Amino acid sequence: MARFRLGSRGSALALVQANMVRDALCAAHGWTADEVPITVIRTTGDRVQDRALAEIGGKALWTKELDRALLGGEIDAAVHSMKDVETIRPAAIALAATLPRADVRDRLIGAASIEALPHGATIGTSSPRRSAQLRRRRPDLQPVLFRGNVDTRLAKLAAGEVDATLLAAAGLDRLGRGEVGVPISTDAMLPAPAQGAVGIEVRVDDAAARTTVAAIDHGPTSACVHAERALLAALQADCHSPVAALATLADGILTLSAELLSEDGAAAVDGQASGDDAGSRLAAELLARAPVEVRRLFAA
Repeated sequence: MARFRLGSRGSALALVQANMVRDALCAAHGWTADEVPITVIRTTGDRVQDRALAEIGGKALWTKELDRALLGGEIDAAVHSMKDVETIRPAAIALAATLPRADVRDRLIGAASIEALPHGATIGTSSPRRSAQLRRRRPDLQPVLFRGNVDTRLAKLAAGEVDATLLAAAGLDRLGRGEVGVPISTDAMLPAPAQGAVGIEVRVDDAAARTTVAAIDHGPTSACVHAERALLAALQADCHSPVAALATLADGILTLSAELLSEDGAAAVDGQASGDDAGSRLAAELLARAPVEVRRLFAA
C-alpha cells in the first residue's frame, strides 16, 4: 500500500534525487521503499532540447506538469532541483523541505582551468549566468547553446561539438561521476541560486503531507535556499537574467553573496548582505549600484 506518493522528472539525475527523498522519508518514518512509489512525469523541458529555455517558457517547463499532478492529487509531493524551479510559484504549492545541500560549485570539463582554454574556445552552456561569468573573465570565449541531460552534454563534448562545458558538481556527484571535470571555486564563479539543493513541494492545504515532509527538512539548507530565492524575487529575475548567488551560515548568521551581470559579462555588480531579509536588501542595493546594461535585465 502506498503511504506517500512522490513525483519526479524522468532523467537519471532526477530519479537519483527522488530516490534520495524516498530513502530519507523511509528512514524518518520507518517505511519501506514500496510504500513510497515514485511517479515519473515527463516535462516539456525534457521533451524540447534544441532551444534555450528562456525562448520557450523558462523554468516553468521543468515544473508545470509536476504542478498539475500535485494539484490534481496524483502525487503527494514533487521532487525538484531547486535551481530549476521558477521564482514565483503557484499559491497552492509550498516548498516543504530541502535535503542537505551538496557541492554548490560548477565543474569545468574539457580543460584544466578557464585560463587554459584556447583563445576563442567554444563553451557549451544554456545558462546566461555561466556564459556571462565566463566571458567576464575571458571575453574571447564563445558560448554555444547546450541542452540535454548530463550524458547528452558529455557525449556532445566528446564528439567535439564544443571545446568545453560546465556542469553542476552536485549533479555529477549524485550520478557517481565525481571524477569528471575541475571544480571552479565559488570565489571565481558564484553558483546559480539554490544550486546543489533538492527541494520537496506539497499542496499548501495538505497538512499531513507538510508534516510528513518536514521530518526530512535540513534547516540550514532551507534557510540558505529561501534567502537566495528571496533575492531572485526582489530582482524579478527571469531566465534571461544572469544572476549568481550563494548564502552561507556561520555561527547562526546568514550571509548572502550575489553578482548581477550583463549578458556579455562586460558589466557586473556584486555585494553581500547578512541577517534577516538579506535577499531583498541585497537586491535593492545591487540594483541601485548596477550599470544600466545590467539593470535593464531585471524587472525590479
